Amino acid sequence: MSWNEARVHAWLSQQPRPQGLYGSAMHDAAVLETMKGRPTVCVDQCVEGVHAVEGIAPGKLAAKVVLRTLSDLAATAAYPRAIVLGIAAPRHATDTELRAAIRAARKAAQEHGCDVVAGDLSSTDGPWQITASALGESLLTTPPGRDRAQAGDALLVTGALGGSILSRHLKPVPRFATGHLAMAHGAHALMDVSDGLVLDASRIAAASHVQVRLELARIPVHAHARQLATRDGMPPLEHALRDGEDHELLVCIPAAKSDKLCAASAAAGVPLTRIGSVHTGQGLVLQRHDGTLEPTRPATGGWIHGS
Repeated sequence: MSWNEARVHAWLSQQPRPQGLYGSAMHDAAVLETMKGRPTVCVDQCVEGVHAVEGIAPGKLAAKVVLRTLSDLAATAAYPRAIVLGIAAPRHATDTELRAAIRAARKAAQEHGCDVVAGDLSSTDGPWQITASALGESLLTTPPGRDRAQAGDALLVTGALGGSILSRHLKPVPRFATGHLAMAHGAHALMDVSDGLVLDASRIAAASHVQVRLELARIPVHAHARQLATRDGMPPLEHALRDGEDHELLVCIPAAKSDKLCAASAAAGVPLTRIGSVHTGQGLVLQRHDGTLEPTRPATGGWIHGS
């Protein structure tokens, strides 16, 4: 039996009240508790067959979209407060699948201190399409942005990169704690690596009107990149540079402050690796293992929708 909106709403009315909600539950718009900081918003979506393989469990797709949206929020060093969820489900989907998607979205949000407070349901003749909007609270006088990198900054990244398609793309880890630490230590710019290191680092360079230099010998290569390389023959480093969906955090911070930040982040359980530097000039430059510099075109790697 195909899903039915009225039955799903009846089930939702019996679920625990979302945290952070001040007004009525099950209203078309959610009235939230008062925030002291600046509202910070972002939106993302996941489409079956585009952001995940066809036939993926709806719960996995819903969790992914919430986590990737929160990863964007983490790059503002804001605190997550609420998620609004939009689901377009195929007509052949079941109530059980809808409930699983909503449960998974709430669980992913609650793991990071917020909740799904409202949403919308629709049917579609196409694949599953799930959208999440995140509301955060920024307590910073000067929030970070991809346009704030400065010459003299070191470029750092959390975790390791490449091969996320093997599983990690379904469960990204929003780097809220690292974002807060980075700003407390004087960082200028933060950015979530979603479309590939080369492409996203080039976006920082373009927005900040600087040259970003990636030191290839320093790039942390994930074990999944090496595993994928044995299948497709592409060097592991190339996977780390161009695969995308790592959802690690890029940090631009004055070089003199970078060691202290790396130590503080390591003590908090998240490694930060210095992978490059910011200079006057423009564009993205790769520093090869022998020290030679090679300008690069970002369009040669990474994910660009519609291309």
